[in-house]
Amino acid sequence: MSRPLNSRQIETFRAVMLSGTTTAAAEILHTTQPAVSRTLAQMQAASGLKLFETQRGRLLPTPEARELFDSVQRHFLGLDKVEQTIASLKHSGVGLLRIACTPVLGLAVVPAVMQGFKQDYPGVHVTLHTIGTQHMRDGLLSGIYDLALSTSDIRTTGLEPVLIDQGWSVCVMHKQHPLAEKASVHVHDLQHYPLLVHHGDDAQHQLLQQVMARHGVTPPSTLETNYSATICTLAGNGVGIGVVSTYAASIFAGLVHAVPFHPSIVVQTHMAYAPHVAPSKLAVDFAARLQAHFKAIKG
Repeated sequence: MSRPLNSRQIETFRAVMLSGTTTAAAEILHTTQPAVSRTLAQMQAASGLKLFETQRGRLLPTPEARELFDSVQRHFLGLDKVEQTIASLKHSGVGLLRIACTPVLGLAVVPAVMQGFKQDYPGVHVTLHTIGTQHMRDGLLSGIYDLALSTSDIRTTGLEPVLIDQGWSVCVMHKQHPLAEKASVHVHDLQHYPLLVHHGDDAQHQLLQQVMARHGVTPPSTLETNYSATICTLAGNGVGIGVVSTYAASIFAGLVHAVPFHPSIVVQTHMAYAPHVAPSKLAVDFAARLQAHFKAIKG
């Protein structure tokens, strides 16, 4: 018979699911790896569920663990909202703006916009979280964020994102790579070199997969990662080639060589306000600055 779980067990489980390993979870929780493993074992015993399997030394979550994690995340998002409310009350005299964006936009776009915003609103307290699309949707719907910016479509029931920019993917590689001499890279070129790709749930990765399937292209090997920044860093070190947004390529212009990719893959940037409440003056102002920034870089 299952026993009630305690907060430490739930917190440990969440840290392992977010980080992927007990060692990384221990660092997050400021404890030891054995302590994390022990707490996980206690949680599995208390819940009566098998939450993880070990394969070749790797800890793999079971389907039950993934379903439980979704519930745990909703719980923690609720706690985050309480903490955000407290922070908002503390800063009520100067204003608060809460922004979420995908990592590449947090590196390539938001800093330039934020610089001007903070000059005009030096007393405003800003929180900027770089997160994945699903957490962004959840955060907007639960009121944790005022504004979100994503390179994936964040449309879902209750959210009405708007398209604020559209660009194209480029192929990035080491500056001395054989393809660096070409004016553009065609999908057929990918079958000759190791390919660096986003994880399977990523919208850009799915579009690239469709293009490769249409042209019958299979690269000799792939290396999958979560972030465009990682793809660019790996490419700059000669590990392989990758297809990323121009945003990502611009950040690493000193490290990688980037050329147009064909057939073209569209990269769209979407913006959304938190629903069920009128956007604040600060959110509207920041959104206007974002749109002006994209318009300016288009020339």
